[in-house]
Amino acid sequence: MLERHHLMILRAVKQEGSLTAAATQLCLTQPALTHAMRKLEQRLGTAIWNKEGRQLRLTQAGEYLLQTAERLLPQFEHAEDVVRQFAEGLRGTLRVGMECHPCYQWLLKVVSPYLKQWPDVDVDVRQKFQFGGIGALFGHEIDLLVTPDPLFRSGLHFEPVFDYEQVLVVADTHKLAAQSQVEPEQLAGETLITYPVEPERLDIFNRFLTPAGQSPRRHKQIETTDIMLQMVAAGRGVAALPRWLVVEYQNRLPIQPLRLGGKGVHKQIFLGSRVADSDVDYLNAFVNLARNPATNDGC
Repeated sequence: MLERHHLMILRAVKQEGSLTAAATQLCLTQPALTHAMRKLEQRLGTAIWNKEGRQLRLTQAGEYLLQTAERLLPQFEHAEDVVRQFAEGLRGTLRVGMECHPCYQWLLKVVSPYLKQWPDVDVDVRQKFQFGGIGALFGHEIDLLVTPDPLFRSGLHFEPVFDYEQVLVVADTHKLAAQSQVEPEQLAGETLITYPVEPERLDIFNRFLTPAGQSPRRHKQIETTDIMLQMVAAGRGVAALPRWLVVEYQNRLPIQPLRLGGKGVHKQIFLGSRVADSDVDYLNAFVNLARNPATNDGC
């Protein structure tokens, strides 16, 4: 019979790269780990993995079980965490995944009043789900997904919480700074600084440059907003960010926002959740608070 510890072994072997390391992670001996998997193979009537020298290669059955492990184990672990929190008198933890780099500052405006309103609910913000948040929602690794690019799937619901405009950011001394808007061809000689995201997922490319057949002279990726805008202020490049975020930094840095084209590039931020969680009161409270204009000043 397939049991939870078999799935844990498969996941640990993938994570650690060897039976010895996996056994150490699970507080088992290697012989005990190997014996458990051999018994499973006998019961299932098929091999889970084959040894090639010191390497393990999963069979088709093993690959399927590994995918099952990666889908089910986070749900087991989450259930245990929730029940443990109930035992401690807490409601639980609201886990928020981020697919929006610049939205962290906005999220802080929501989290602070939320924690005051829900003292028995903790908030955990995870940013490792860039453009992988849909799988994290389905896998119960997160409860809410902050994203500007929702992928509508059966079983998920996306609620728009605020509108914003994507703008080009330049230094006050930049040759374009005196303009109110910029056209795609004007970026042909520029260094464009973005977050470390594939160009096809960036609005500055897919909604502005690429449709016009243009590209920047150089594309540089930087992880943090602060460093990105310091680079822009120093004349090392230009960036595309939400207007509300640029306005927040203007009192600290000599930068200017420029409209992208005549009509601008307008976006929405969505909060995604599982339809099955639609009656979770503390989750709904977070969404309602995110829609509150008081948290969206300047957005």
